[in-house]
Amino acid sequence: MKATLTLDNGIVFEGRSFGSEKPTSGEVVFSTAMMGYPESLTDPSYLGQILTLTFPLVGNYGVPDCCIEEQGLSKFLESHKIHVSGLVVSDYSEHYSHWNAHESLGEWLKRENVPAITGIDTRELTKILREKGSMLGRITIGDEKDSSPLYDPSGENLVAKASCKEIITYENGDKRVVLVDCGIKQNIIRCLLKRGVTVIRVPWDYDFSTIGYNGLFISNGPGSPTYCEETIAHIRKAMAGDKPIFGICMGNQLLSLASGAKVFKLKYGHRSHNQPVQHIPSGRCFVTSQNHGYAVDNDTLSKDWEPLFINLNDGTNEGIRHKSKPFFSAQFHPEASSGPTDTDFLFDEFVSLVKNDK
Repeated sequence: MKATLTLDNGIVFEGRSFGSEKPTSGEVVFSTAMMGYPESLTDPSYLGQILTLTFPLVGNYGVPDCCIEEQGLSKFLESHKIHVSGLVVSDYSEHYSHWNAHESLGEWLKRENVPAITGIDTRELTKILREKGSMLGRITIGDEKDSSPLYDPSGENLVAKASCKEIITYENGDKRVVLVDCGIKQNIIRCLLKRGVTVIRVPWDYDFSTIGYNGLFISNGPGSPTYCEETIAHIRKAMAGDKPIFGICMGNQLLSLASGAKVFKLKYGHRSHNQPVQHIPSGRCFVTSQNHGYAVDNDTLSKDWEPLFINLNDGTNEGIRHKSKPFFSAQFHPEASSGPTDTDFLFDEFVSLVKNDK
């Protein structure tokens, strides 16, 4: 069936529907990753967004089964459902082949009621988004018209939507790490459990000072970090002590805000598997996976903090660290499901700092 993507500046792209045949709207963004669409679609950081994949062929290896492991985590995906508002691709492959495939991408999207459009020039769309910045847009099906206001995900607290609603404990060792869930990718939990720690996953606004813990982890999540005032206050309270703190993606932004720094919205964000970042203390360069629309302003860091990583494409902040306390963060994803895993040593560094001092 015919499908149409309309940007808020009036530009129209016509293609065909291969997902749920319903209208949708949201922030139109793009990712330059060449693979990993099952992981991207289930990443809660994409909540409220219409995701454009720049790699032309999508769907050729299908979708894995959402099987659940003994700790209640999905074995292959980043959460238990699709979080994007819609999907835009150039060439959708109806036929798939992969040892781990359970169903086609189109079947999955229809089952989860997510619209998708194929047959448009994603190169031209990406050029527009790079020049104009991320835009609001809508997908409509057939010849229907939709005059309702476009949904703007920046207008509400998406972290509150993506976070867990109650405490979840994953027992796996004597070291106890409190994980503030702002919309976490499940591979982060797998990476912590693999290193022999017990993870106590708490909602975004939970006062974790009431819990006995040895280390604090702050997760990724969707939308603007400025809505998370309760989280920032709790982090600031934890920073008065000396227990190790590690933040990823939004965790980097929340740790920075708690330290007194500021964040700003990027023109079109970083969403890919090939972002080069430099580790400032060593000068080493790493290729990283990223998914964020906001960045920390390095010029607003206080004298007690310094940048830990920097993006080599545009010079923006990619992590911070405290000059004397065991607090640090990364704006990129060292757990990087579906890759690369060049920087997963940061989990080793964090867990080595966590002491079992109960």
